[in-house]
Amino acid sequence: MKKLILGLILSLGAAAGVQANSGDSIAWDKAPVDLSNKASLQNGAKLFVNYCLNCHSAAYMRYNRLQDIGFTTEQIKDNLLFATDKVGDTMKAAIDPKQAKGWFGANPPDLSVIARSRAAPGQGSGADYLYTYLRTYYPDDTKATGWNNLAFPNVGMPHVLWELQGKRRPVYEVKEEHGHEVKVFKGWEQITPGTMNPLQYDQAVGDLVNYMQWMGEPAQNTRIRVGVWVLIFLLMLTVVTWRLNASYWKDVK
Repeated sequence: MKKLILGLILSLGAAAGVQANSGDSIAWDKAPVDLSNKASLQNGAKLFVNYCLNCHSAAYMRYNRLQDIGFTTEQIKDNLLFATDKVGDTMKAAIDPKQAKGWFGANPPDLSVIARSRAAPGQGSGADYLYTYLRTYYPDDTKATGWNNLAFPNVGMPHVLWELQGKRRPVYEVKEEHGHEVKVFKGWEQITPGTMNPLQYDQAVGDLVNYMQWMGEPAQNTRIRVGVWVLIFLLMLTVVTWRLNASYWKDVK
């Protein structure tokens, strides 16, 4: 039940714009996306299943598709099937939809393509947003959940990963601009430690976001490989065709 209550996460917080409490925009950090890194994708999948599927679904992703990133069927059955008993099923939320609507007023959204739907011109990709969002929570006693977020001020979601990250507060520098005092975000101050140090937490979030990016288009690596070979084939065909054309017309005056 504790994990279920804490399982509110991710895309309800993935909304328009990234702003600090002062109203100033903060830059999105670059997400360490590497879809060829299977160890990262596997760790991200484990985090997703353990922390996200409590309340969110990934209705367009089947568990057996995780074989594409190196899991065996037995590993999936033994370690990743919490909401179903069939590896061919889609990833459904553990929470009952009626309970979710009664508790939160609406069902938490599906996360299948969330990393592909949050891109913003001039800010970055959806993966960059999620990477920033999951690393900019801070305690706020004025909020019902006890949490707020620099990437999404007044976020309605609690910090589901807080035990990993610990608690920290944003540090601001007050500057004067055009006769007005403006708070500028400078960094973080750790209040209580988490089970991970800051570097480990950033790596874990990077793995989670990496997986969510892959989940949005599992065939992306295959598509890229096929595309490269098609281009190589077309290049070779062009050379062969050019030489055949030259040979055919060499005696024509």
